[in-house]
Amino acid sequence: MTCSEMAAAARPLRVGDVVEVRSPEEILVTLDERGETENLPFMPEMLQFCGRQLTVHKVAHKLCDTINRSGIHRMENAVHLTGARCDGSSHGGCQTACSLYWKEAWLKRIEPGTTRPTSDGRVTLPLLEINTRKDPGPNGEVRYSCQATELMRAAPSCLPFRDLRQYVTDVRTGNVGVLASLRAFLIALFNRMQGFSKRVLPRKLWVRSGLPWGFVQGRALARTPTEHLDLQPGELVRIKSKEQIEATLNESQLNRGMGFEAEMARYCGRTARVKARVTRCLDERTGELLTMKNPCIVLEDIVCAGVYNANCPREFVPFWREIWLERV
Repeated sequence: MTCSEMAAAARPLRVGDVVEVRSPEEILVTLDERGETENLPFMPEMLQFCGRQLTVHKVAHKLCDTINRSGIHRMENAVHLTGARCDGSSHGGCQTACSLYWKEAWLKRIEPGTTRPTSDGRVTLPLLEINTRKDPGPNGEVRYSCQATELMRAAPSCLPFRDLRQYVTDVRTGNVGVLASLRAFLIALFNRMQGFSKRVLPRKLWVRSGLPWGFVQGRALARTPTEHLDLQPGELVRIKSKEQIEATLNESQLNRGMGFEAEMARYCGRTARVKARVTRCLDERTGELLTMKNPCIVLEDIVCAGVYNANCPREFVPFWREIWLERV
């Protein structure tokens, strides 16, 4: 190995690096009795990627807390890989399609074109399957454990917006460019000012009703409206305007219990194809598998880019109510 190759192998992973997911046997030795590395589970859905060569899509050095809404948290030694999302096959058919977290200990950097034998994954499957279950709920209902439900154990430390190192890391790893990183800091600063003004200033002095950047505001609705279009995969739809969608939200920005985020408003007016109808998802707080009374729609190539949320690299797949969409 040349000096340049050794230097490349020693540096942290960056966006665009090609890696190989280690074999189940190699990954097994990195896991504890819970099937975890640094409190992050390695899940059965990940075995299909063992031995495959994939590209680093984002460096997962931080994440947004969607369980307790405590802000941005610090993650160590993890990345997201291109095309590697959870299919929910070992978690009751959950359709959330989370972007999987990969600890660097589960990967090895390789040169493109290198081929290695793969394993069938039978070595670790029993251990991993056992650890997909939590203790049953109060009424005996099945509860699951996955990366999403355990993220606050894997990333317990909050990352304050004023910690400028995170924005430098975003640029250095290739997650975003300089301007996007600067924009994320300014939006975070604006949102802190909005929160401060709502606490100490009279309402007439609030800017844009004290709303965070993106300015999504619902209505005082006793019951939010619904609409059934029976959209099917492959159909082309247009996302309605922000004003049209706001008219379907209550004051908590919810429609029939589902939130519409400012990140989603960035796609208003765009056309996209329906990827799937979603009826099942895990409750990240409890691990319970929820069946939706009102099916939701997933759109192709539409993800939460974290633009208004410190460039969080999780890239959630948003769920859309049919009343927020219209056929083209």
